[in-house]
Amino acid sequence: MKRLTRRQAIAMLGGTLGYVLLGPRATLGRALPRAAIASKGDASSLTRAAIEAIGGMGCFVKPGARVVVKPNIGWDRRPEQGADTHPEVVAEIVRLAREAGASRVLVMDHTCNEPRRCYRRSGIQDAVKAAGGKMVHLRPNRAVEMDVGGELIRRWPVFKEIVEADVLINAPVAKHHSLSLASLGMKNWFGAIAGERSRLHQNVPLASVDLANFFRPALTVMDATRVLVRNGPQGGNPEDVIHPGMVMASVDPVAADAFGASLLHLGFDQMPHLKLAEQRGLGSARWEDAPDIIRVEARTG
Repeated sequence: MKRLTRRQAIAMLGGTLGYVLLGPRATLGRALPRAAIASKGDASSLTRAAIEAIGGMGCFVKPGARVVVKPNIGWDRRPEQGADTHPEVVAEIVRLAREAGASRVLVMDHTCNEPRRCYRRSGIQDAVKAAGGKMVHLRPNRAVEMDVGGELIRRWPVFKEIVEADVLINAPVAKHHSLSLASLGMKNWFGAIAGERSRLHQNVPLASVDLANFFRPALTVMDATRVLVRNGPQGGNPEDVIHPGMVMASVDPVAADAFGASLLHLGFDQMPHLKLAEQRGLGSARWEDAPDIIRVEARTG
């Protein structure tokens, strides 16, 4: 397995990350929201409305950029079962990235069930293809061992396709998880690494924050079109699913997770990874009354 330091990875990503963090959002002459929550629409229109409300995909993707979208596709489940990110949320992210000039948009996850079944049954494979993206099957021999630099995760094999992205977009689904109470954006990075992931289940909150601090996506798009509230993360019974009909787009991954947790009636004190993430400087869990987080209504038809 090839060894690669974190410094080398940052150098590989540095040019585009500088554009993302210091480019259009900082030079538009007006303050843009930290996050936007879209409601009253279908999955596609919600996703588009939320991203447009924080400045549009052009704030994150410049012409020629190589984009990786990391949804949750961990389970061999249908969209209505709520275990995976909604296919039209993922497809709309792909469309917006292509419209912004991305040279390629790759979509991938290190699944728990058999990958081909997960990609197909989730509906994400067909939706991504129709939107102009490409599904990638992750293989352990494509991983590179890296200095993650975390408190729990020191060195770990990370998938090369994700390391080489110019722009990384996290697209989790909000849902219940039997070990950590909720599976949200930071937990979604478990699907970006190889190795013995079960070792990390002893401390999911700390592992999630270590990974979030390492990957630092340009954008988090939280799928709350429907939420698995019991028997997660795999689910299976549609009666365990509620339908909030919302999508949040956020440059703050901590706010995104706090929002997602609220849909499961989980507060700050019940989600230890939120405090850990704030302490790492990853963002703020304040979202409900924050003036820089707005609500918008999607336009359909």
